[in-house]
Amino acid sequence: MGGSHSREDMEIWDSDEEYEGEQEDEGEKFEDSRDDTPDKSSSLGRRRRPKSPSIDDVEAKLNALKLKYPSLNQAPSLNAVRLFRYINGNTPKAKWVTAEKLTAYSFVNTSKISVEEDDDDEEDEDGEKGWWVLKVGTNIREKVSEEMQLKAYKDQRRVDFVAKAVWAMKFPSIEDYTAFVSKYNDCLFENNHGVELNEANTAKIYGKDFIAWAKPEAADDSMWEDADDVLLKSPESATPLRETQDLTEAFEEAASDGIQSLALGALDNSFLVGDSGIQVFKNLRHGIQGKGVCVNFDAGYSQSARNLAQSTPKRALLMKAETNMLLMSPMNEAKPHSTGIHQLDIETGKIVSEWKFGKDGVDISMKDITNDSKGAQLDPSGSTFLGLDDNRLCRWDMRDRHGMVQNLATASAPVLNWAQGHQFSRGTNFQCFATTGDGSIVVGSLDGKIRLYSSNTMRQAKTAFPGLGSPVTHVDVTFDGKWIVGTTDTYLIVICSLFTDKDGKTKTGFSGRMGNRIAAPRLLKLRPLDAHLAGTSNKFRNAQFSWVTENGKQERHVVATVGKFSVIWNFQQVKNGSHECYQNKDGLKKCYCYKVVLRDESIVDSRFMNDKYAITGSPEAPLVIATPMKVSSFSLSSRR
Repeated sequence: MGGSHSREDMEIWDSDEEYEGEQEDEGEKFEDSRDDTPDKSSSLGRRRRPKSPSIDDVEAKLNALKLKYPSLNQAPSLNAVRLFRYINGNTPKAKWVTAEKLTAYSFVNTSKISVEEDDDDEEDEDGEKGWWVLKVGTNIREKVSEEMQLKAYKDQRRVDFVAKAVWAMKFPSIEDYTAFVSKYNDCLFENNHGVELNEANTAKIYGKDFIAWAKPEAADDSMWEDADDVLLKSPESATPLRETQDLTEAFEEAASDGIQSLALGALDNSFLVGDSGIQVFKNLRHGIQGKGVCVNFDAGYSQSARNLAQSTPKRALLMKAETNMLLMSPMNEAKPHSTGIHQLDIETGKIVSEWKFGKDGVDISMKDITNDSKGAQLDPSGSTFLGLDDNRLCRWDMRDRHGMVQNLATASAPVLNWAQGHQFSRGTNFQCFATTGDGSIVVGSLDGKIRLYSSNTMRQAKTAFPGLGSPVTHVDVTFDGKWIVGTTDTYLIVICSLFTDKDGKTKTGFSGRMGNRIAAPRLLKLRPLDAHLAGTSNKFRNAQFSWVTENGKQERHVVATVGKFSVIWNFQQVKNGSHECYQNKDGLKKCYCYKVVLRDESIVDSRFMNDKYAITGSPEAPLVIATPMKVSSFSLSSRR
């Protein structure tokens, strides 16, 4: 799993008999049978299995058998297809089998289903009507959504998708294939946005400056050819990058208690925040290694420490040259917002301050906090940080305006100084944010919009990218502000923020209006089989670029988690317009080439260490993966 291609992409196996439904289900043996990760931490190369016939070979074989059913090319009914199912998951026995040798598909709007049919058919999971549903023969009835993870193969007249299993449909002609894909996209747009797909609604959803997002074939992709990218400067830039990258596990250590978050340091140490305290790890060239030091929250230093122990922090932020850590705990499990923070002095292991969020004498809450800029945690004098709530974006200052030192034994928690920011009336529904090297801010929202703010003002976004129909749950940006990655439940969206102004100067969307010369985004997606094996309840989380804190250096990878998977994309490949994933494809460019690391339990976070820890011969600093009970470090090596 995780190579440039996988078996379900290239080949379809079939049987001479109808699929009986007796084969082993894809997901049942997955954890014990991933043949490309025998020890769950080995290098993740391509699958080495015997070559099997293509879908065209299978079709020719079936026709040669002269079985007593019409061939697909002589379809007796409208929307005829041949339906296959992928069985036995990621095991050596995995293969495609025929589910229905000849069947038909249809798109049905649930609002038009008769009362009698409603009695027999399930409602959609939200209990609402009016969704477009894909029906295929007697096997499939699935709401058209990104959760289907539909992947199209134009050259094979085929689409793969997830509907409680992994399926493939083969069409009799390219016209039939094109008609299906077009109708599917129409239904997906309507399900996502609640309106029919037409020019007027497209303009309303995306805005006149972002029509290229709806019509990527007309987009200006020249900005993706990043002038600073070594890959695209090379003579080989016209062909896809052919590179094998191996991930080798360097360290694995058990955690003392349930890990909740990972705080990587760029200097000497990194930290794991758990249920009862913080474990300290030493930063090394091959990863992080435990020092045997743990700071307990309930060590009796103060009432603040005991208060902190009653609610495990979910957010940890390093500050002051990584000698201090801000800890933020949610109000409760159902509400991620917090009314304040605790400040931990790492050198003494003591809680030295407890702060409340407030403005104009009123207590307020924050959903998230982050550093002023990508490298701000390295500043020994840093005393400010950024805060985000549903409708607030602000900068907090920990310096007491009256110059008084807090006495934790007697004083109530002081209120942080609101140094800068804006309270929006309503409707922004901010979810996440991140900063560039110069302190510009990118914010993701519930409606999928991604807004860019300069370092000077938080009142009005310089650029607001439209949503594609899915909430953005996490966002990151490169040090230079040129590239943004947003996380949704089912895909990652990568945006180029570069544009050319009226004077011919190249700028980013953080510094001015981009106008209408805006490149279309690119999507990073899982292949249908991998999405199915990850589990329907597991969503993409915390996509991040590799970590750069200096000008002139380029981020080389994107990493995200989904369930027990850590998924890694080569960012140079993503930017390369001639990459094989983008060839002969319609719509937004989608990259399906990635590496996967499988763990024994759901992953809390996976992040690359600071670029300074990249060793000679390695294209990247070590990757650190934290699960509730373990932390592992992987070294990435490459060879042509």
